[in-house]
Amino acid sequence: MLLLVVAAALWILMQGADLLVDGAAGMAYRWGIPKVIVGATVVSLGTTSPEAAVSVMAAWEGKPGLALGNAVGSIVADTGLIFGLGCLLVVLPADAFVLRRQGWMKIATGFLLIVICYGAWIAQPDYPRIGQPIGFMLLALLFGYLYLSVRWTRGHRELASPLTTAAPSASGDEHDDTDSLADHPNSASKSVWYLLLIAILGLFMVVFASRFLIASVTVLAVEWGISQVVIAATLVALGTSLPELVVGMTAIYRGHREILVGNIIGADILNVLFVIGASAAATSLPVIDPEARFPAIFLMLHLPAMMIMMVLFLIYIFIAVRRGHFARWNGVPLLALYVLYVVLLLALGQTKS
Repeated sequence: MLLLVVAAALWILMQGADLLVDGAAGMAYRWGIPKVIVGATVVSLGTTSPEAAVSVMAAWEGKPGLALGNAVGSIVADTGLIFGLGCLLVVLPADAFVLRRQGWMKIATGFLLIVICYGAWIAQPDYPRIGQPIGFMLLALLFGYLYLSVRWTRGHRELASPLTTAAPSASGDEHDDTDSLADHPNSASKSVWYLLLIAILGLFMVVFASRFLIASVTVLAVEWGISQVVIAATLVALGTSLPELVVGMTAIYRGHREILVGNIIGADILNVLFVIGASAAATSLPVIDPEARFPAIFLMLHLPAMMIMMVLFLIYIFIAVRRGHFARWNGVPLLALYVLYVVLLLALGQTKS
């Protein structure tokens, strides 16, 4: 029965990802804005909202450490695993307009979280916490980011994407990122509301299928005698980023690579401002878990891993803006760092939370 549930969840997951990607790409065409913008706003907000709800509920139920660990672990998985894998598989386009705005916002929010966490540790070494005022500050920054995203979207549309350089395809041919009627033969005959509806339906299918899939596979792993430590450091760690992973791979398969780039950038911004902000506003979040085997693992492993990946992504932005696309080798260091991160988690016997 569990194997049947896993098979059904996988099928629903793939169908939902298809609907979400097609709906998002169709909306981008109908609105006349680049798909990377839709990925950084509509898609990323959708894939991050369930995680925010789960994290806030965990904080209310007396497990506030889950919120902080899940958010940072998701950023590491998004950047190291999903973006790294995407780079390795195909040549990802680099929209200079977006990278100079949302891309820098991703870097800024990541380093802001690092400053907040280490600042709390310096101020109160025995039991550092991210207090509720910080949570409300992050939520205020979230509203500011959403407002700026709307303005940036209008600015990008007015510029008609002159800053977007055509990225070569995986085979080396030039790839034009500008949408045409031939790219969306069905979208032209459908309303924006219909496209939005199928995108929402696809998101619903992706999120709930992901939950069932991870839960079922975890139970199977226990029955097959796999260590709880291995389960926690692999399946659970990947679980919260599974929607982004499936949507990203589907976007590549369907020829909408810009959605992967936008979704990763937007999701990482929202993981800090939305997930951590809402959770900290509900209740203060401990930076160190005194009950863990290694209490300071968040400061000694999770944040440094995120910091290194942020620095790499920053370097990639500088190179990609000039070249018009990310190089495929960019994925190798990111994937290697993610594998090392998971191996260290296994060695220390800890989950990402």
